[in-house]
Order: sequence, then structure tokens, then C-alpha cells
Amino acid sequence: MTPKRLKESWLNRETQFSAFTNGPLLDFWQLREEDEFLGVDDIPIRYVRFINSRHHKAIVISPGRSESYVKYPEVAYDFYHLGFDVFIIDHRGQGRSGRMLSDPQKGHVEKFTDYIDDFAKFIELEVRYRHYPKCYALAHSMGGAILSGYLLRDKITFDAAALCAPMFGINLPMPRWLAGFIVERAESRQSVRNDYAVSTGKWQPLPYLINVLTHSQERYRRYLRYYADYPELRLGGPTYHWLRESFSIGNELIEKAGDIDVPLILLEASEEKVVSNRELQAFCQNRQKAQTGREEKLPLIIEGAHHEILFEVDALRAMALNAICDFFAKY
Repeated sequence: MTPKRLKESWLNRETQFSAFTNGPLLDFWQLREEDEFLGVDDIPIRYVRFINSRHHKAIVISPGRSESYVKYPEVAYDFYHLGFDVFIIDHRGQGRSGRMLSDPQKGHVEKFTDYIDDFAKFIELEVRYRHYPKCYALAHSMGGAILSGYLLRDKITFDAAALCAPMFGINLPMPRWLAGFIVERAESRQSVRNDYAVSTGKWQPLPYLINVLTHSQERYRRYLRYYADYPELRLGGPTYHWLRESFSIGNELIEKAGDIDVPLILLEASEEKVVSNRELQAFCQNRQKAQTGREEKLPLIIEGAHHEILFEVDALRAMALNAICDFFAKY
């Protein structure tokens, strides 16, 4: 399929979604190579790659909290057929990677920098030695915070990066100062620090009508099927300590937004209910103040989109993918 025809198909894929996922997408998934390495504290980190000797560019994908590469075949399919080798990591504590706590459904990390250190080792092991003439990064939500933290360290591997609804802050059910107070109190009590944060718990399937992730019924149904077929992928709420680490990294990334030396496109969902668009915009403003001298999309607002822009209805998803591809093409 030519890139032109592929991009045209983005606008009407949902109408034949079952045929697409059980045909071309299933065939593509058989091409995957799954592998693992030991991350910080010897936690096994799983990942997948799709490579073709004819490709001369790569894209590395950093998924969001609770996600696995098992959820990303459609995104991988699209970039692979645009001529990219595709690499997708499962972050520690989720997906097929190792867990740190006895309850595997708790979203937990000891230090947010552990995610970034794992990602750095992933790039070292899988990407850098292949010497791609062009290399790009794509991240969603928590994966956007991880990638941003990595880009503060590494200014040469990636030619450009796309952040989709990045997690620089979390959409909280209470004022941020109160959440901070609760998290700090929990941190001082060892028996509480690694508990599920208030109002969260084990994973539960939400009906499509009240989900806050996507307007695409087809893609949401497929997302729920992953967790039915692979119960080990299920992840519930975050721990208090995970929240504390996330608040800390979000503040640091906003403060250092102008220090990232890689061209960025940042996509914001107008109907966002998971991450905080206020903090996202603070990141963009600080980056613009730093005047990197580049023409960047900070932010590009996808009107009508929920949090999972890459899994939205065809029209919104195609708008996002085309913007990302056009931005990458400049670099």
C-alpha cells in the first residue's frame, strides 16, 4: 500500500474495523519480534520491534500509564507502512514488564527516573547501534513525561518528537495542594505509601458510554478485549508514592521545558479528563519563552478529542497522525 492510500484509509477504517483487525492487522502482528532486558533493580522490561531491511528511519513509541505494546498494533502498522522501523517499550510495572509490588495491579514506581533509565537502556540496546539516518519518538500521556525526561539527557538520538496528551500534571478530583498534602502524609507512613491512592483500586471495565479515553466505540471495544484475553495486562489505580513521583517530575519538566533541544510537536485533547491541560499549557508557555528558534506546534489542539488521541475516531486520529507525519517530515 502506498503512503497516499494508507493515509486515505485512515478516514474510513472504523467502517470495516473487524475486517481490518482480523485481516491485515493480524498478519502484521505476526511480524513482531518480542524481547526483553533487565532494567533498574533487575526488573525485566519487555518490548517489541517491527523491522524491515528496506527501512531507513525509525520511530520509538513510549506508551501511557497502564498501557502495553499489545494495545499498539494499529499505530505500529501505520508507521511501519510509512517506512518506519517501529520499537515499543512496556514500562516497568505494567504491560508485560515486571512488577515491583506483590499486587501486580498497583501502578507503582520507586523513582520516576527509573522509567527514564529503563528507556535510556532500551535506546542504547535497540536503536542507537542501528545508525538510522532519521529517528523519531512518539509518546502518549505518562510516556510523554518519560520521553521528555529522556530528551533532557539526550540531545542527539532523535530528530524530532511528538507528545500526545503528555502527563505534566494529572486531572485530580481535588485541589492540587490538597492532593499534595495527602500524598506527603501517606509517604511518611510505610504501610500507606504503596497503597492504592484514594478513590482508586483494581482495574474495572467501564462501559463505553462513560469512558473518558476515546469516542471510538470500535477501538474502545478492542481495548477492553485485550484485558479480557490477557488478564496479566490489567493495571488498576496508582499508589500514593507513584502520585508523589509524578507530581515531582511534572514540576521539573515544566520548569525545564526550554532545555529540551529536540523539535517537539505537542497534541492536546480538547475534551481531556485524564491529564491536566493547565500544566500542559504551562509547559508550552515555558518552552515558547525559551525561544528555541524552531517553529513548533505548542500545543496543537485536537478539537473534540478525548485523552487517547491515537485511538480516537477516524477523523480525529487522522488529523493527529497527519500533523505528526508532516512535522517529522520537516526534520
